[in-house]
Amino acid sequence: MLEARLEEANLLKKVVDAIKDLVQDCNFDCNDSGIALQAMDNSHVALVSMMLKSESFSPFRCDRNIALGINLTSLTKVLRAAQSEDILTLKAEDTPDVVNLVFEDPKTDRFSEYDIKLMDIDQEHLGIPDTEYAATVTLPSSEFQRICRDLNQLSESVAIECTKEGVKFTCTGDIGSGAVSLRPHSNVEDETQNVEINLSEPVALTFSLKYLVNFCKASGLSKQVRLCLSNEVPLLVEYGLANNSYLRFYLAPKIGDEE
Repeated sequence: MLEARLEEANLLKKVVDAIKDLVQDCNFDCNDSGIALQAMDNSHVALVSMMLKSESFSPFRCDRNIALGINLTSLTKVLRAAQSEDILTLKAEDTPDVVNLVFEDPKTDRFSEYDIKLMDIDQEHLGIPDTEYAATVTLPSSEFQRICRDLNQLSESVAIECTKEGVKFTCTGDIGSGAVSLRPHSNVEDETQNVEINLSEPVALTFSLKYLVNFCKASGLSKQVRLCLSNEVPLLVEYGLANNSYLRFYLAPKIGDEE
């Protein structure tokens, strides 16, 4: 059976909020190393990959591999019942029809319990190749969110260009054009404000802003975001979580004049 206790129900709430507009139904794959999720959006342009390592839960028990097929809209509705301070315990039998969620308020000893019916989702697992990226940019997630939102007012797509001088986001639309440049920057008092760029060769790629704005819904999960780019391969947008857990988005670049 599966039993996984999360000290903060809010963590799962934020993860689901960040991906529910990209993916409707998905399998939560549970094994002894943790709970993972991998799914593509309907247009097959974006891929989401999440890993909550077993160390993120206390206790964590998973006797055999279980795939929990869940509709994310249904899960969102149930997670709304959790207060942000609640402890969340997920439970499922070995061949489950439902997943059981228990919310526990440690201050008032209030327990609420919900069952969500599981679905049989036929999902192919894509082997995500290990890529040596030409450029890796680490920046505050709030900054990345602001850039994507602002440029999305002007255009549907953004060119991201990385050089040793810095990273530049540019867009051109019907009402005008915009550009935001960030240089490497160290903040001694608050490392989460740092902008770091590791570069083996310059990269310039164009992406859909609609998807990037969507990925930024994960900003509340981590104060920093990592962008990994190489020519002709999907962009990786990674939000790191505690215990080496993560939420990653992959986005295929736009090619040529495709709009």
